[in-house]
Amino acid sequence: MHEILTPQQMLAADGLAVKRGMSSLTLMENAGKAVTAEILQRYAKCPVAVLCGPGNNGGDGFVVARLLAAQKWPVRVFLIGERKALKGDAAKMAAKWKGAIGDFGDFEKSIGGSKGPRLIVDGIYGAGLNRDFPGLLADTIHGSCARVVSIDVPSGVDGLTGQQRNCSVIAELTVTFFRKKPAHVLQPGRRLCGELVVCDIGIADDIADELPIRIYENGKPHLPVVLEQFHKFNRGHAVIWSGSALSTGAARLAAMAAARSGAGLTSIAGPRDALMVHAAHVSSILLRPADTFDQYTELLQDKRISAFCIGPAAGIGEDTRKRVLRVLKIGMPVVLDADALTSFADDAEILFAAIKAKPGRAVVLTPHQGEFAKLFPNATGSKIEKAQAAAVLSGTTLIYKGSDTVIASRSGFAWVNTNAPAKLATAGSGDVLAGLVTGLIAQGMDEYGAACAAVWLHGDAATRISRRSIIAEDLIEALDT
Repeated sequence: MHEILTPQQMLAADGLAVKRGMSSLTLMENAGKAVTAEILQRYAKCPVAVLCGPGNNGGDGFVVARLLAAQKWPVRVFLIGERKALKGDAAKMAAKWKGAIGDFGDFEKSIGGSKGPRLIVDGIYGAGLNRDFPGLLADTIHGSCARVVSIDVPSGVDGLTGQQRNCSVIAELTVTFFRKKPAHVLQPGRRLCGELVVCDIGIADDIADELPIRIYENGKPHLPVVLEQFHKFNRGHAVIWSGSALSTGAARLAAMAAARSGAGLTSIAGPRDALMVHAAHVSSILLRPADTFDQYTELLQDKRISAFCIGPAAGIGEDTRKRVLRVLKIGMPVVLDADALTSFADDAEILFAAIKAKPGRAVVLTPHQGEFAKLFPNATGSKIEKAQAAAVLSGTTLIYKGSDTVIASRSGFAWVNTNAPAKLATAGSGDVLAGLVTGLIAQGMDEYGAACAAVWLHGDAATRISRRSIIAEDLIEALDT
């Protein structure tokens, strides 16, 4: 299942399960069983410290402690907070634990030596954390050198944003329940979780259908089918606008990616001197000269063009602004990347108005963090919330790039990508992505599907390359389309 639930939606899912007859205490017992099963599967018997907080996450921790002790593991429990603060199911689970319950001071004293914990179960705070996490506690946990298993999310990580609340636990394994939360897919939360396991605790799958879910994890795409009777124009004509003669590489990368995506025909358009440079490098890519703005406008009248990309090394300034506004006025599907975005950094409203003037066509924006901040300086919240608001404001599909790329639709839905390795952070990588989106739209994919597919294929290509370091050209060769 690819739904991602906010902490509030997860709370609602628990409530709906209870309304259907599932006891909340049973849900907590099942959560503790799931965590225990994952521990028993991965770790040899060793001294364990279970750290319990005052809420339901702590209640889960008490279940884990009881079940591990039943398996003859040496377990000590430490309560971070006051015993009297325990309420409801958490208090009931604490009562079922028959061993001693230490406090933070006792935990500090237990660290080190041959009898110190070799495994720490972090049941301090869950995804609903709304306060800063104490640095002293984090330092003590990691100063122990014990391996850490977190329940739901590493304590200190905000479940909605994936950001640390002052600091956090760094887990080797995180066990969560029913569905992932934003903290599991957004950085740095995704990294702090370590290995992530989503476990079934008895909440029916169809409960997700009753929730107003607007966030999903991006998955492997279904690409356009190529029929036997197709000719090249049936498979789409993608056109990439080139920068000047000394800035041709980015457009060439985008064009090669568009062609590799499956577009039947890919062209690079631009000034003749720039095309002379391209001519020395490409064979299967067509070259379309357009030295003047009138020739550019005439080029855009070609009805066979099914998607147009402008931005990769196009140049920042008035010339690029004019070209962007002209292609938007004509109304063909457009991908705006890099310089096409930065050229509107001080006047984004003009860009958004031009996009919204023809609301029925596809427009995809592909900003990285710096470009996003210039176009949407007032965006607040998590990366997902920022992307959602920006897509609605601009009237586009928006790809907010990064190690946790978010794709957001103009209707406010979002998909978070999780398959991109760190080696994608290389010059030209974004140009390849822009070309992929263009090529997929050219083949008839809707803008949301094309954006999600391109981002997933981009990450998959990097994963396929065994080398530690890659260059953008490697991505094109590794694409599996």
